[in-house]
Amino acid sequence: MSGGKVFFVSLGCDKNLTDSEKMLGLLYADGYSVAASEEEADVIVVNTCCFIGDAKEESIGAILEMSEYRREGRCRALIVTGCLAQRYRQEIMDEIPEVDAVIGTTAFDSLGEVLDGVLKDAGAPHIVKLDDLGRLAHPKGRRMLTTGGHYAYLKIAEGCDKHCTYCVIPQVRGPYRSVPMEELLEEARRLGSEGVKELILVAQETTLYGTDLYGEKSLHRLLEALCAIPEIRRIRILYCYPEEIYPEMVQVMKKEPKICRYLDLPIQHCSDDILRRMGRKTDRESLEEIISMLREEIPGIALRTTLITGFPGETPAQHEELVDFIDRMEFDRLGVFTYSQEEDTPAAEMPDQIPEEVKQERQEELMALQQEISRDLNERKVGSVLTVMVEGKVSDEEDVWAARTEFDAPDVDGYVFIRTGEQLMSGDLARVRITGAGDYDLTGVLEDEDEYTE
Repeated sequence: MSGGKVFFVSLGCDKNLTDSEKMLGLLYADGYSVAASEEEADVIVVNTCCFIGDAKEESIGAILEMSEYRREGRCRALIVTGCLAQRYRQEIMDEIPEVDAVIGTTAFDSLGEVLDGVLKDAGAPHIVKLDDLGRLAHPKGRRMLTTGGHYAYLKIAEGCDKHCTYCVIPQVRGPYRSVPMEELLEEARRLGSEGVKELILVAQETTLYGTDLYGEKSLHRLLEALCAIPEIRRIRILYCYPEEIYPEMVQVMKKEPKICRYLDLPIQHCSDDILRRMGRKTDRESLEEIISMLREEIPGIALRTTLITGFPGETPAQHEELVDFIDRMEFDRLGVFTYSQEEDTPAAEMPDQIPEEVKQERQEELMALQQEISRDLNERKVGSVLTVMVEGKVSDEEDVWAARTEFDAPDVDGYVFIRTGEQLMSGDLARVRITGAGDYDLTGVLEDEDEYTE
């Protein structure tokens, strides 16, 4: 059905978003256009997540909502892809008959073929398309960006070999597979030619890039090659397991001005006992040494981390240890998840599961502490001049623009709000003097109202 309209629902992480953008690109190449709403869609695709309980509920709710348009609207095909589709394919087909096809995580590049099969025979049985979890789906065609065009995520690897006891990712995404460097560079050059100025490197773990293909950690080599692309002005690295950070990577970050002084370290906890039971490969002493090394080697670096509170058996003393750790480390950015008891994981069978209300109380205490730390760190920036990337105008009524520093990743970190009569454009780089600080955001004015860097 060439020329139909497709509506995409992309849920979960930025890694999932890159898959959605690639699927949109494949459909665009087949003659499809993007529908502005569910009501006018001929095809609806829901790209799902199942990392934690809340994500599963959101994915199931989205499928059920879209199934109404398949049942009662003009929609002729409802396709479910992503992690929930991989993990619960049979349940989806049994419980939601409006779903025409389920596509696994390593088969999303077959979306066009599956869709053709659905549309050619409306009365055909449901289609389930799964490929081996060791396969790497990496279509090379144009992506249809959904991030505004001035920044894009570059997924450099798929899967994970860590097998943390709370996590289902290896079961639904497979083992760690790096995308060949030449393919990533081709994709990055194409993105740069289309106006992308900031590349954000993502994977389940970026620090291990290349170990499966080249026999050694090769993220530093990839970073050097990406920095040589003229159109790319910023490169940001997410999802670095702290124990895998290595000297060559740090040295490249130090010498390359395009690489943001920003690193995302998902540490999950600081208690040695809990880290061991989580299946993590580090301890508190090592974490503190790594954090200290990064701050010494790269002055001014912003460190983001994520934590899990309420892991089975977490005692009040271990929670207080985490409070003390956060207070001492002063992370620039920090998020806290309550532990989610996921079936088919070792942690789900552990004794001493923590009540939900206790998890929530601990999460709120940790985030309240981080709020104080964040405000204090922001107040130290008042009076400084920072280079920001413009995101867009806050509203048509006010001359206020939102922007991000090199220390802020999209969607998860804060903004700098600039009041100016200048007409800025998304993706512009501007020098801003910081005049005010909030808990997570900053305010500022253009350092020079007459000019800014494009």
